[in-house]
Amino acid sequence: MKISLRTATAATLLFSAASAMSLLPAGAARASEWPAKPITLVVGYTAGGSVDLVARTIAPELGKRLGQSVVIENLGGAGGTIGAARVVKAEADGYTLLMGSGSEVSIARVTNPAVRYDGEKDLAPITFVGTQPMVLVGKPTLPARNAAELIALAKAQPDKLAYASSGVGTPLNLAGELIKQQGKVGITHVPYKGASAMATDLLGGQIDLAVMVLSSALPHIQAGRVKAYGVTEAKRAAVAPEVPALAETPALKGVDMGVWFGLMAPKATPRAVVDRLNNEMQAVLAMPEVRKKLAEAGVEVAPANPAQFAAFVKRETAKYRTIVQAAGIQQ
Repeated sequence: MKISLRTATAATLLFSAASAMSLLPAGAARASEWPAKPITLVVGYTAGGSVDLVARTIAPELGKRLGQSVVIENLGGAGGTIGAARVVKAEADGYTLLMGSGSEVSIARVTNPAVRYDGEKDLAPITFVGTQPMVLVGKPTLPARNAAELIALAKAQPDKLAYASSGVGTPLNLAGELIKQQGKVGITHVPYKGASAMATDLLGGQIDLAVMVLSSALPHIQAGRVKAYGVTEAKRAAVAPEVPALAETPALKGVDMGVWFGLMAPKATPRAVVDRLNNEMQAVLAMPEVRKKLAEAGVEVAPANPAQFAAFVKRETAKYRTIVQAAGIQQ
């Protein structure tokens, strides 16, 4: 049987292409076909929190751009570490992602020896989303009118004032300890099991101070139910420009800490998948409607690429470690 030159050439090309594909690493071959099915976006907290809000704002738009559904999986408990551990152990194929935050990525391992994964090494940063400030608030009857007077009051009454957080080793706890360290004051930490109980006691005047996420505290601040001494980031929040930054007070000029969010994957996820996700995330975070919704929740969007995100996580982990060691925090 005769085979024409054209047929032979086509057959040769097909054979060469197939041979080349067979020589590619399995991960590279899968990456070229990705995504071929829905993607799971793990949130290490129950629905309704700030990490969940960020994930649910981004997921639909990311899914549209990828041509596949991005399904939220809430795995609450243990300060976000259950969800993070699930992603660390997942197959590194781009189908299981984490909407990460400082708590489970960095703080958990620094404060709790039982946490076996290393967020800095076992997760691949994809895109940094942004930060949300925390805020130091006080009961209305507290005599201090501003942060400078609060520091003076705390120095005059060592260890008499108390501040609440949503638990030992949380970003709220670390922010409170950073304030104490910068102000060189003694204020007793009272950990609560959740933000709602903490807010109830603060509003009822049963505790002097609390560190809260700004979006949760803002309605109480605006209604005059609590005093706002300042946000924990270095500059004022766009969503509440009337609330000063604690760093504006000379004694607290080193206070700069927020709750951060970023998309992450298992460590060995193919580079092509990471790059594709980063590109699509950058496009999603540039959408006016997405930025508006996140801004309304107090999240300042500051998208960054994988290398920038990795450098940020390294800096944040070092900062957390310094605070934890100075305060002797241990879970």
